[in-house]
Amino acid sequence: MIAAKDHPPKLTSEEYFAWEEKQLEKHEYIDGQVYAMSGGSVNHGRLAIRLTAMFDNHLEESSYITGNSDIKVNIVKTVDYTYPDASVTCDDRDQNTPNYFTYPCLIVEVLSDSTEAYDRGGKFRMYQNNPVLQDYLLVSSTRIEMDLYHKNENGDWLILTYQKGDMVTLKSIGLSFPIEQVYRGLSLQQPDQFY
Repeated sequence: MIAAKDHPPKLTSEEYFAWEEKQLEKHEYIDGQVYAMSGGSVNHGRLAIRLTAMFDNHLEESSYITGNSDIKVNIVKTVDYTYPDASVTCDDRDQNTPNYFTYPCLIVEVLSDSTEAYDRGGKFRMYQNNPVLQDYLLVSSTRIEMDLYHKNENGDWLILTYQKGDMVTLKSIGLSFPIEQVYRGLSLQQPDQFY
């Protein structure tokens, strides 16, 4: 989803929850400011749905809970909240929070031109506050490509790039899948230049 700053005054987290309940659209909450989440492209939506459905099917006999873009993620040790495109938690502490996860092991963001820099930079730095996060998957909506930020046993973040022909491996939930499975039937717009 695409975040755009709204204009209400700074809110406390309690005011944010009460205010957002009355809104027609979702809003992220960072440092007391709210940011409207506008809609994404058709590819963005289809990719998010496919990934969420795949995770949920894979994990249906487990204690893991899959969240879609309607589930907030609370940034650990803050009162900030984001709306990733998908997330998965198996942390018992998330069983007691009906409106958000705080300790997902996997977070997915489908990239758009307007949010890619933020998703790769500031948002990822916020998500790194979560001690149980293992996989942060960034999914292109214009080409067959995914970047996986994976935290290894030493606590170091590795960046793995998956492209056409690759098997994507998410150790956090014990899932591997061919990248084309998620992109099947999408009309992809190739970029004018290579990155």
